[in-house]
Amino acid sequence: STKLDHIRWGRDRTGKIADRLPVGYRIEAATQAGQWHLLATSADRAPQNQAASGVGKRYQFTGMAASRSQQGQDWLASLTSISERLRILKQTKRVYAGSFSQPGPTHRLYRGEADAKREQVVANAITAFTSLDLTGDAPEQQRRLALAKWISSDNNPLTPRVIANRIWQFQFGSGIVDTPSDFGRNGTPPTHPVLLDYLAHQLIENDWSLKHLHRLILNSQVWQQSNAPNPEAIRIDAASRLLWRFPPRRLEAEALRDSILAVSGALNLNASGGPGFNPFEVEMENVRHYHEKKAYGPADWRRMIYMTKVRQEREHVFGAFDCPDASMVVAKRSRSTTPLQALNLLNSRFIMQQAALFADRLETEATDDTDQVRLAWNLCFQREPTETELQESRKFIESSGLTQFTRVMLNTNEFVFIP
Repeated sequence: STKLDHIRWGRDRTGKIADRLPVGYRIEAATQAGQWHLLATSADRAPQNQAASGVGKRYQFTGMAASRSQQGQDWLASLTSISERLRILKQTKRVYAGSFSQPGPTHRLYRGEADAKREQVVANAITAFTSLDLTGDAPEQQRRLALAKWISSDNNPLTPRVIANRIWQFQFGSGIVDTPSDFGRNGTPPTHPVLLDYLAHQLIENDWSLKHLHRLILNSQVWQQSNAPNPEAIRIDAASRLLWRFPPRRLEAEALRDSILAVSGALNLNASGGPGFNPFEVEMENVRHYHEKKAYGPADWRRMIYMTKVRQEREHVFGAFDCPDASMVVAKRSRSTTPLQALNLLNSRFIMQQAALFADRLETEATDDTDQVRLAWNLCFQREPTETELQESRKFIESSGLTQFTRVMLNTNEFVFIP
């Protein structure tokens, strides 16, 4: 007779299903042809879900010598005890603790050399502006609190003026001081200093409410005025720094992309917060490689504020529209006009997809080509088309199709620029 001490499964001769494991089996052996004897079967095995639910259910000691069965049970009891202790240890509470110490003395360094210490200095603001009145042994908390109180003090004119100027810059494209991070002599003087002081005063008087300042600016005549050119004014102030008209400018990348999604009907406003969406196809090696996306879906149709920013990598479509690199902090975005911007807005996969979705929306919500044109103009420009625009649009749809019409609408200056 021959003793079988183990059996190796060999159902994967093709090498294609190596991850599969038999759960139901019957093992028979024969010493003579046709005389098969049952050796083992899965009938006396615990089901898979039960075997995974506890340590003891994975082991059976029946059919063994009494001494070996007892030894196995002792080992199993020890393993069960250790597993339970490990489970309890994993559930213990964790705290993030650290030891904090008072910063040591600060010295003026001769030529910036760390080893060339001169006299000791205390934490303070620039004395030309104010004094924080701190002693050399003041705790770290008091130092930070004193600095924060001085920055946000009603008697500090710089902070509210800087904030008001940034908000003005956001609304008009250029601040009253067009060097937003430099209000000193190296920067440019304000074009309307009294207006800047008034806005700063309004910010303080209204409990530092940014909404109040936005509302104040948007309800002003200067923001609501036309951008119609004036030859005499252009000769004197071509850049409109004196605000004789609303300065036209292209939408920022985020606003442009969100507007396209909103018009096509694809914008997902329900998925707010949480992890962002990735604008790249990521190839994982020792480092990540970022490639242009070949297809876009609902996961990508959230507001661009939820797009994951990757350092030193630009999103392939709207990254060309002066998006700053994620590794830098910029006070003011540059403005450029490049062929790549026009090509991305005309031929990119994203635009072609959104143009098709826009056309589907027009076909769903409008009954004929006239209504489709009116709906498209209202969605894109918030106005009715003129009679000439209506007729030309209908002719274009007849000759080139509705999708090409929506593609053109997403590329018009009236859509891409703030009028």
